[in-house]
Amino acid sequence: MQVYRFWKPYGVLTKFTDEQGRPTLADYVKIPQVYPAGRLDLDSEGLLLLTDSGAFQHRLSDPRFEHPKTYWAQVERIPDESALQRLREGVELSENGKTWHTKPAQAALIDVPNMPERPVPIRFRASIPTAWIQLTITEGKNRQVRRMTAAVGYPTLRLVRWAIGAITLEGLQPGGVEALSQRQIEAINRW
Repeated sequence: MQVYRFWKPYGVLTKFTDEQGRPTLADYVKIPQVYPAGRLDLDSEGLLLLTDSGAFQHRLSDPRFEHPKTYWAQVERIPDESALQRLREGVELSENGKTWHTKPAQAALIDVPNMPERPVPIRFRASIPTAWIQLTITEGKNRQVRRMTAAVGYPTLRLVRWAIGAITLEGLQPGGVEALSQRQIEAINRW
């Protein structure tokens, strides 16, 4: 079994083909027979794991296993402690007429991370400051982090998945791909 970590750039689809000709994984990943284990939205960036194992792909994508995923979210305005506490306790979200309470998360303000600039700048308003939140969740519903920050009053402007468990983007650049060691793969399988 092979597993790779990949820094999905902003504006790239989490699939290998697109009928509309938009950028896909195929523009960056030249490894045959690997598939993403999970997804990132077109306008999100960061860590994506790729594998040639369907069983591993399923295990990593299945929410029952509650794999921790850490995101860095640049948000509009500077969140106060009560907003961070609401994120920690979980917030109520709704989709398609169904409402649910997110599981508790880890949430904290962080310094501006040292990352490459995004090719498309975020929305900038001189009168409205921004801040960065590190948010670790064990779910992965559609656009969950963006919806959580908006629910507490701080819309996400830029979203980067920094880590899945102990696997991070450290040492990669957008578009970069690197094989995981056997030890790293075994550690993931123990989650």
